[in-house]
Amino acid sequence: MTSDTDLPLDGLVVLDMSQFLSGPYATLRLQDLGARVIKIERPGAGDLSRTLYLSDTEIGGDSTIFHAINRGKESLAVDLKDPDDVARLKSLIAKADVLVQNFRPGVIERIGLDYETVRAINPRLVYGSISGYGEEGPWVKRPGQDLLAQARSGVMWLSGDDGDGPVPMGLAVGDMFAGAALAQGLLAGLVKRGLKGEGSHVQTSLLEALVDFQFEVLTTYLNDGRRMPKRSGFRSAHAYLAAPYGVYEAKDGFIAIAMTPIPRLRDLMALDALAPYCDDAASWFTERDAIKKLIAGAIAERSVDEWMSVFEPADIWCSPVLDWDDLMKSEGFDILDLLQTVEREDNVSIRTTRSPIRVNGERPKVGRAAPRVGEHTAAIFKEFGL
Repeated sequence: MTSDTDLPLDGLVVLDMSQFLSGPYATLRLQDLGARVIKIERPGAGDLSRTLYLSDTEIGGDSTIFHAINRGKESLAVDLKDPDDVARLKSLIAKADVLVQNFRPGVIERIGLDYETVRAINPRLVYGSISGYGEEGPWVKRPGQDLLAQARSGVMWLSGDDGDGPVPMGLAVGDMFAGAALAQGLLAGLVKRGLKGEGSHVQTSLLEALVDFQFEVLTTYLNDGRRMPKRSGFRSAHAYLAAPYGVYEAKDGFIAIAMTPIPRLRDLMALDALAPYCDDAASWFTERDAIKKLIAGAIAERSVDEWMSVFEPADIWCSPVLDWDDLMKSEGFDILDLLQTVEREDNVSIRTTRSPIRVNGERPKVGRAAPRVGEHTAAIFKEFGL
């Protein structure tokens, strides 16, 4: 079994000056890989996501979203308006390996902890910055919030059916992808430091991450006369893919069907109405709504299990559509061991997810829940002589 000291980032100190989701997601991944993450928070209130509620569930005085993204971290309360506290923080930065911040552009400079200033303190530091839309241009001062970044990125026109209008994704994907991109950049910065002995400034933004998220379809658009994607008007699942690609309602649930030749479906489903489309592969896109409506009518007549017993032995790319209850009860999910319970001394106990990364065949475990504001301040000051 992989122990904490076997993890790749064991021994590294990460200072997390970010809040909400994007920066904390990046440092969560570093923490899962063995780094020690010290969360820099305002005394009293702390990270604003402590009070960002997805539901009315509160655990230990904080929201579930805060617990989910800050498990296993330490909390150091620092007043960035207090010169003495800032001096202590600079002394800590001199001993750290990574620093992450997602302040609005211009704020970190006013605090006096921008990259150029910090590099003079610690030339080996890998410094990560996340913004909404980059550091220059007309959108710099716009709110860097996930829904708003989705709105500017074009991604909302890829989901839903034709005629639905823009459909946002049901998760904070801009935050998550920006955090993932930053984590990759920080790891590359650490490799560079190991090779050349010098730090780096790694930067990304919600918009940059969302544009990169769309690289496949944007490349098609840019090299196809800049024709806008057209979503299917019925059961759309991908603006660029032909029938039968989509989700279909059966008697007792839903089935997703991916790329499958129409003649193959005609034979397996005994659906003669598909015959006019079998010899014309181009029609699988140009007539996809008509084809999908025929498939949907047939799917609706039988149960999910009945159709899966037809499709799976024939190696058709398909899947039942699971909700969270179904997922949690499935053997395929259970065997991955992706859930854990993290705890804290004040009787806080949280059931949450685990790292998606395995190291030497083992998935890292974190036993500690997210910290209380400033919980580790005295111990950190003492340890680092601040």
